[in-house]
Amino acid sequence: VVCRDGCIKAVGQADVIRNQFSGATFERIIDCSGKCVLPGLVDAHTHPVWAGDRVHEFAMKLAGASYMEIHEAGGGIHFTVEHTRKATEEELFNTFKDRLERMRRAGSTLVECKSGYGLNLETELKMLRVIERAKQSMDIGISSTYCGAHSVPKGKTATEATDDIINNHLPKLKELKLSGEIHVNNIDVFCEKGVFDLDSTRRILQAGKDIGLQINFHGDELHPMKSAELGAELGAQAISHLEEVSDEGITAMARAKCAAVLLPTTAYMLRLKQPQARKMLEEGVIVALGSDFNPNAYCFSMPMVMHLACVNMKMSMNEALAAATINAAYALGKSDTHGSIETGKQGDLVIINSSRWEHLIYQFGGHEALIDYVVVKGKVIYQNERCGTMSSY
Repeated sequence: VVCRDGCIKAVGQADVIRNQFSGATFERIIDCSGKCVLPGLVDAHTHPVWAGDRVHEFAMKLAGASYMEIHEAGGGIHFTVEHTRKATEEELFNTFKDRLERMRRAGSTLVECKSGYGLNLETELKMLRVIERAKQSMDIGISSTYCGAHSVPKGKTATEATDDIINNHLPKLKELKLSGEIHVNNIDVFCEKGVFDLDSTRRILQAGKDIGLQINFHGDELHPMKSAELGAELGAQAISHLEEVSDEGITAMARAKCAAVLLPTTAYMLRLKQPQARKMLEEGVIVALGSDFNPNAYCFSMPMVMHLACVNMKMSMNEALAAATINAAYALGKSDTHGSIETGKQGDLVIINSSRWEHLIYQFGGHEALIDYVVVKGKVIYQNERCGTMSSY
């Protein structure tokens, strides 16, 4: 039972609920006989605001070019930056809105959304305004992330870029937050060899923390950088990627209750070694999942991400579901309100056309015929007309 305020009023056996609410009237009753009700999925890492796709780079990757080779040849992030700088705010908003709608249809009800394809103050703010506009106008939860340190801008050194972010970008974000124009939740840095080193990363993350942002950053993806140790030391809420994390970093993250946001699409697309999900789980790290949706890893679907996590990272289906719901909500600092079906939490739900919830993971790419309803704050935001007429099997 979800109240008009969008929060869950009661959870329990059907007969108990019927007796408890026998005198109540409801705007809508959904018959879930033979179906499963799950928490809305949480996508803990996306880059969904950009212009100019990179479909041409896919062939280069298939031919053996590495991520950094493409990056150094002017492709990758810099290609997208060039196109995003030229795009109008309206153009960016319209494509972003379409992407969010595709995420919703795949069951995501809370999504972390980053800037980071501007690398200058003007474009970063343009991206953050687009994210803010979607927050206010769309029925989907959004956790917004400033990722101005996604790459070193052309013509600048990493130290110059770091100084610009600390002296210009972050004070402007603080000003806009105080005026109520833009509300940013997280600070992100791409801590990587040839991008932002450990010292620059520390300076930016600390400066972000000082203005009230949660630390939630890219670390230990292509090279071991001791990012996990740094995140634990700074009190990071979460660190993403971690393909090259050290054993000491895993221990530090477990101790600091710093979530690991693992991104199976990235390791799959770039043919990287898989993150050590099993070791992290065994050591008590809070493991979350994200789609890493971006021009390099074009995947909207958390059910497909869960499937990849089970097959390639050896997670169980239960672990993958927790990682895509309650643990992903924790990685965004929202596990008190999102990520599980509990009284008092927000009424975000996915109803699937199957008597076994495991079908959501088992059916690789099958979510389009399997997801029957997506509900945000008790409001049906997506109803699949096909589900009533076809079997999910």
